[in-house]
This record gives sequence, structure tokens and C-alpha cells, in this order.
Amino acid sequence: MIIKECKGYELEKAQSNSPEDFFNRSLVTYIEDGEEKTFHVLYVRYFDEFINEFTSYSGNPLFSAAGREIFLYDIAALVCLLKNPGFRSRKRVFINTKEEFTSYFSGLDLRKLPEVFESLGQLKEYRLDPGVSFIN
Repeated sequence: MIIKECKGYELEKAQSNSPEDFFNRSLVTYIEDGEEKTFHVLYVRYFDEFINEFTSYSGNPLFSAAGREIFLYDIAALVCLLKNPGFRSRKRVFINTKEEFTSYFSGLDLRKLPEVFESLGQLKEYRLDPGVSFIN
């Protein structure tokens, strides 16, 4: 698998009565078997307040790589895809419980993530070697 892009953002209200400003969207674009795919994760922004409970990071931004600050919403879709390979057959996932969200981070080696973003910044891709595991 070749990762082409990882990014995220906070949703903003489209209408005054919409709840969109309570959510973050994360996406990862990758190439698998010669086909480019994009996987989206929509999750409750409130989960950002508990970063230190399920990661080794103390807050947002998590780290800097390739001259860019990396936030939780930048890594969430990648983390979900790495932890649950079954998501490769899906385009979108909505996560609305803290327990489910934190489960994707459990047992994942987040120390490798800066390397992914450095490669994306410099080479515009990161080749996920089948022999390299992000899971402890």
C-alpha cells in the first residue's frame, strides 16, 4: 500500500442550526492494487480532549513533520485503517463513542507516525512495507 495523503479538519456549520461544528473529518488517500482510494473518518471533536488517555501525546498539535503541525484529525483515518484492515473495503466510517475511537489507538506504535508525515512532505508518498507493523 502506498499512502498518498493524510489530512483532517474541523467541520464548520453550514447552517446556523446544524451540529457540524461538533465533528472532525479525517481522511487518508492511498493506492492499493493499482487503485487509488480515499477513506474518511468522521468523529466527535470532543474526543480530542482525551488525547493523553489513548496516545503518548499531551495535546494538539501532536507533533511537527515536514514543516507542518500534525493534529489528531490528521492521523485518525490512518490509525483506523492500520488497526482495522477491513476498512480498506469501505469509504466512510462514523465514530460516535469514545470507547470505539480509543480502541483504534490501542496497541498501535504511534512513534512511527512522524516518519509517515516526513515522507509525505518530502516524497509525496509513504510506502507501507508489509514487513513493517504499526501494531505492538
